[in-house]
Amino acid sequence: MQRKFLTNLILLLFLNLLIKPVYIFGIDLRVQNLVGPDEYGIFFSMFNFSMLFNIFLDFGITNYNNRNISQYKHLLNKHFSGIVTLRVFLAIIFAVVSISIALIAGYGPRQMYLLGFLIFNQFLISTILYLRSNISGLLLFRTDSLISVLDRFIMILLCGWFIYSTRYQQYVTIELFIYCQTIAYAAAMGVALVVVMRRAAFRRFYWNRLFAMMIIRKSFPFAMLTLLMMFYFRVDSVLLERILPESVGARQAGIYASAFRLLDAFIMIPYLFAVLLLPLFSKMLRYKEDINQIVRLAFPMLLVFSMTTVALCIGFSEEIMRVLYSEHPSESAAVFRILIAGLIAFSVSYVFSTLLTANGNLWTLNLISASAMILNITLNLILIPKYQAVGSAVSSCLTLTLAAVLQLIISARKFSMRPGPKMTIRFLLLVTGIALIIVLQQYVDASWVYRFFASGLIIVFFSFLIGFIRPAGLMQIIIKQ
Repeated sequence: MQRKFLTNLILLLFLNLLIKPVYIFGIDLRVQNLVGPDEYGIFFSMFNFSMLFNIFLDFGITNYNNRNISQYKHLLNKHFSGIVTLRVFLAIIFAVVSISIALIAGYGPRQMYLLGFLIFNQFLISTILYLRSNISGLLLFRTDSLISVLDRFIMILLCGWFIYSTRYQQYVTIELFIYCQTIAYAAAMGVALVVVMRRAAFRRFYWNRLFAMMIIRKSFPFAMLTLLMMFYFRVDSVLLERILPESVGARQAGIYASAFRLLDAFIMIPYLFAVLLLPLFSKMLRYKEDINQIVRLAFPMLLVFSMTTVALCIGFSEEIMRVLYSEHPSESAAVFRILIAGLIAFSVSYVFSTLLTANGNLWTLNLISASAMILNITLNLILIPKYQAVGSAVSSCLTLTLAAVLQLIISARKFSMRPGPKMTIRFLLLVTGIALIIVLQQYVDASWVYRFFASGLIIVFFSFLIGFIRPAGLMQIIIKQ
């Protein structure tokens, strides 16, 4: 299992690191700089609003399905046709609920027009994720890896034609950006559907009320978890745009988006770990295999990645933002320094919340997420009027940290995981080493780009040197037959 995890992780990371950074920095970032922070702030707020009510679109079916298919592969043929029909019904409910709440919230005609396309895009994204849950549940990780980057690859081709052409650049708008997303998601969904239908016994759409109720009942805890996590992670920009005066709210949402984009990009790494870990954990727990070895393999790698990234981004926040944005770089840097700290919490959470999900501890996760959501909304209501985007960043970071710490503690108790004195000492050495490297690099007379990459390489080398990550162990797993 360890070898399977590592080899597929390498492929998944390679493809995503090849495609997604190009999309994020070459397309998404370029669009924001072309349309301006106010326009992009409106899009970012509406995009996050369209994600808040995903409970009605997916109802936790994707996570439930991923866990179930990895444990019982024959359920793909049994459930696929019925779940597809159920998801179409849920999509209609999702659209009605989202549009109704948007009207109550007082969104204008243009915002409602954008929301209509974003709702449809959410349906396409959710369908892709459901289809991928079948593919990864069957442990077809290579196929899943290719499909995971297909939509972004198509977006690069479509948007790149407009934003890097002097002839068509003048036509770049938020609307055009959304249209390109729709085409890309639809194409990726089509490919994923073909792959799954070759494996599943799909004959026709059918509605079975008892089957639908059974799936909804079993996936309800997953649905609640999705809703609660979506709220405490995505509601910040929506509250910024709604609480503050119109012109101020759009700009502050744009500033928050500029900092959030990098966090969202870095989250890709722990998320990819979770994509592989959920089916592996589910299968291992079913057959009562020891999951501690996988945890000890994945968690230190994620910790080194996240702690190194956070330290570098805080130390070089001004320089990074000035390279990326022509407007409000200092304001974005102030938000970024706070927001990026949440990456460590994400790395912890994506390992241990995935483990608890695979073990079926959904109500425990829901209780944690509900507490986090209440804390996040409360802090936002208190901090946004005075501190604006910075206040939202503080709220987000504290909320993510609380959730991650609780998940870590509960997982450690349930699975009798203890770090041991040697690992504790290594962790403390790593923290101390990272802090010293970031402080000392300021006294080096060299370009910030040189100091940035040199510091990162030194930290990674140091983590190997002190044994926090063991290269010998990794190599044994890779070459083991």
